[in-house]
Amino acid sequence: APRGQPGPTRGGVMESHARTTSFVITGGSAFLGAIAGACFVAARWYFVDGFGVTRKTQQQSPPPVSLSVLDTIGNTPMIRIQSLSNHTGCDVLIKCEFANPGGSVKDRVALKIIREALASGDLKPGGVVTEGTAGSTGVSIAMVANALGCEAHLSLPDDAAEEKTQLMRAFGATVEPVRPVSITHAEHFVNVARRRAAEAVAENGKGSGMFADQFENLANARAHHDGTGPEIWEQVKGLGLVGSGDDTAIEDTSLSTRDVDNSSSMRKYPGAKQSDAKYTTKQSKTTRRFVDAFVCACGTGGTLAGVALFLKKMDKRVQIFLVDPQGSSLYNKITRGVLYTHHEAEGKRLRNPFDTITEGVGINRLTRNFSVALGDEGLFEEHEDETSHTFRDNSRQSARSTGKHDENTSGSNTPLISGAFKASDREAVEMSRFLAKRDGLFLGSSSCVNIVGATKLALQLGPGHRVVTIACDGGGRHLSKFWSAEYLEKHGLTPVARGLEFLET
Repeated sequence: APRGQPGPTRGGVMESHARTTSFVITGGSAFLGAIAGACFVAARWYFVDGFGVTRKTQQQSPPPVSLSVLDTIGNTPMIRIQSLSNHTGCDVLIKCEFANPGGSVKDRVALKIIREALASGDLKPGGVVTEGTAGSTGVSIAMVANALGCEAHLSLPDDAAEEKTQLMRAFGATVEPVRPVSITHAEHFVNVARRRAAEAVAENGKGSGMFADQFENLANARAHHDGTGPEIWEQVKGLGLVGSGDDTAIEDTSLSTRDVDNSSSMRKYPGAKQSDAKYTTKQSKTTRRFVDAFVCACGTGGTLAGVALFLKKMDKRVQIFLVDPQGSSLYNKITRGVLYTHHEAEGKRLRNPFDTITEGVGINRLTRNFSVALGDEGLFEEHEDETSHTFRDNSRQSARSTGKHDENTSGSNTPLISGAFKASDREAVEMSRFLAKRDGLFLGSSSCVNIVGATKLALQLGPGHRVVTIACDGGGRHLSKFWSAEYLEKHGLTPVARGLEFLET
C-alpha cells in the first residue's frame, strides 16, 4: 500500500480476489460460449448446409426383418458425388442401384416381369423363365425366379463379362452363351431365349415357359414408374429446394406413404397382386423445384421411360436426357430423328452389334419401352371398377378403338426426352478411375456412361441445378473387362487422365 495509506485487510484481499475470479470466470464463460456457438454453426454447415445433404452422424435404426430377399429390392440409397458437384456447381446425384440384393437395377425389372406373369397365368410356379441378356438381367432373373419357385434359362453373348455368367450359374440357372450376331439372325441371344420358352410350352403346356422379353415387355418401364421414380422424387425432396432459377409456378405434388408401392402388401399377403404406384396432387401453387433433370443411357429403354414419365407427372419442368455410348444409334434418333450410326454403314460393322466395351446400354433398334419415352407408346391401360384398378399393356390400336388418350394409357405423341449426349469408351473408363480415386466409388461401365452424361448435363445447365442419374451396378462384375488393365491396354484405353480433362465437348 502507498505510504500513509492503511494496508489491505485480509477481508479486502479476499474480496479483491473474488472480484478478479468472478471477472475471469464470467469472461471465460463468454469466451467458451462464443467458441461453442461457432462450433455449432460450423458443424451445421459441414453436416447439413455446406453440402445440401445430411450426413450420418449417428447410427440409424436398421430396417425391419424382411420375409424374403425380394422384399429388399428397391428403396436404394442416393449419393451426392462430391467431386463432380464441386466441379460443376450442381448437385450431381446417383441412385445406387448396385445396392439391390442381386447387385443391379435389373432386380426391379425381373421382379416386376415375373410377378406380372405369375398373376396373369402366363407363368406357373415351377415353370422356366427365359431371357436374352448381356448379363445383369440374367443374374436378377436367376435370383428372382428361384425366390418365386421357378427356373431360369438364360442366353447371352459369349463375349459378355465372365463374372456375370458365373453369377447366373451360381444361382443354378441354365446358361447358354451364343456368338454375337444381328437381332435379325435366328441365333441372336434374344431369339434363342424366345425359342427356348416356346419349346417349354410346346412340351409341357401353357405356363411352363415364359419369355421375359425385357426389351418389349412394358413391365420393365412400369417397374421404374412404380418404384425408381417415386423413390427419386422423395429423396430429392429430402434435400430441399434447388437453387434459384426458373420460377414458373407449378402444382405442389407430393407422395404419401400409401401412394408408393414398396411391396408392403406382398409382405403381409403373399398372394396379393402388386399394385401400381399412384400420385396425389395438392392444388396450392408454388415455385419450388426439387430436381432439374434426369439422365441415363438406354439398352431396353425401361429405366429412362419409367422414371421420366413419373417425374414429368410430379413436375412438368423436369428435363429428361439420354446419354448414348459410342456405336449406338439412339443419340441420332433424338437429335436428328433418324435411327442411324456410321457404324451401320457397309463394311463398318465390327464383331459386336455396336463398337463399345460397355455392356448393357446402347442399341441400334427401337424397343417398345423406349417408345414410351418417345411418346409413341402408352404404359398402362386402366379398367376401373368400384373396388380396384387393373393395369395392362396398351397399344396405340386399343387406345384408338376406345378413344382414350391419357398420358398413362396411350402414346402422348409428345416426347419425354429433351436432348441427348454422347459418351465415348475413353470417357467411361476415365470416369470410372476418377470416381474410384476421388470419391471411393467402384462402378460398372454403364454406371460410368450415365455419370459422364450427368456431368456434361450439369455443366450445360450451369451452377445451381440438380441432376440425377442411375448407378446401375458396381465394378465387381466387370473385373475381367472394364476394370482389367490388360483388356483396356489391348483396346487402347489405358486411363491416363489426372482430372476431368477427358470430358469431350
